[in-house]
Amino acid sequence: MDDQPHNVEDLEVDLLLEGVFRLFGHDFRGYQREPVKRRLHAMMKEVGATTISALQEQVLHQPATAAALLRGLSTRPAALFDDAAYYRSLRDAMVPWLRSCPSPRIWVAECVAAEDVCGLAILLAEEGLHDRTQIFATAENPCLLEEASDGSFSLDRLSAYAKNYEESGGKRSLSDYCDERHGRAVFSEQLRSNITWAQYSLATDASFNEFQLIVCRRAMPDFGAYLQRRTLQLFYESMPLFGILSVDRSDGLMAAPFVSRYKPLSAESGLYRRVA
Repeated sequence: MDDQPHNVEDLEVDLLLEGVFRLFGHDFRGYQREPVKRRLHAMMKEVGATTISALQEQVLHQPATAAALLRGLSTRPAALFDDAAYYRSLRDAMVPWLRSCPSPRIWVAECVAAEDVCGLAILLAEEGLHDRTQIFATAENPCLLEEASDGSFSLDRLSAYAKNYEESGGKRSLSDYCDERHGRAVFSEQLRSNITWAQYSLATDASFNEFQLIVCRRAMPDFGAYLQRRTLQLFYESMPLFGILSVDRSDGLMAAPFVSRYKPLSAESGLYRRVA
């Protein structure tokens, strides 16, 4: 009987996630359970719930608690040019490829912060590719998507971001791409002019276009095995031959059945080219 509480909690988590999907349409059922549990336990402390079932009651009947839960399960850390080696590798890999494409399209999946997509837009601008490249930024949570589309971030991050940008091989000054507005730093409207924002679920939606580059960072480590496979298959179906996929290094992309479909461009940076 020692493991009974653990089994009960697993059941509670399953019921909560099923309820969230049925009532709100957000599908976290394919996420790994341990990260989900950590976030649920943190929220239980905030709202004074002693069990996940008690949390579920509040989520289903209190809109503010439901909104907080959806935000808590969707939010991931974001920082502009947070990995200098990754951005240098991405620039080297994508620029020759996109220059060979007449009308490049890029998909940034699960984009819940402006930094996730605007860093990419800066690279395009510096390589003369911005004006003819269309970026699609999608996320399942509409509130986080709307906040990201605002294009702003805390002003106190600007100096750290400027240092990251320089270390990532930036060719200008980060201030060339940002303005200050109402006490926040805001990416320029020109930089964001080629970005289309749309709500989209990797768990339930189908491929919606063909993309020469697909970027999905920070989200997939939270996915369970089935959702990871579904997402990778979706990305595969959404890019042409020689398209580039950018994912987290821990995603296990090279495991079957994807090992024969991609060639590593920079495995340490999670960059792969579709070859089959």
